Amino acid sequence: MNEQMEQLSCQELVELVTDYLEGVLSEEERLRFEDHIGRCGACKIYLEQMRQTISLLGHLPEEALTQDAERDLLEAFRGWRSA
Repeated sequence: MNEQMEQLSCQELVELVTDYLEGVLSEEERLRFEDHIGRCGACKIYLEQMRQTISLLGHLPEEALTQDAERDLLEAFRGWRSA
């Protein structure tokens, strides 16, 4: 990795994980992400957990999520993003 390229923090990685899994990061962001994963065991585990979650939940039909559950999840994520 280019030494002048700023390293990602764990918080930055968490914010980029969805874009990484969807393959929409710029080349520079992807390299920074992969560099961090190569150095940080906790983030490597987090990435694998996200992959497993997407794999498991990707098979649930949309109607399986109740309106209450959808609302609770949206509120939880809104709170996480503003924290």
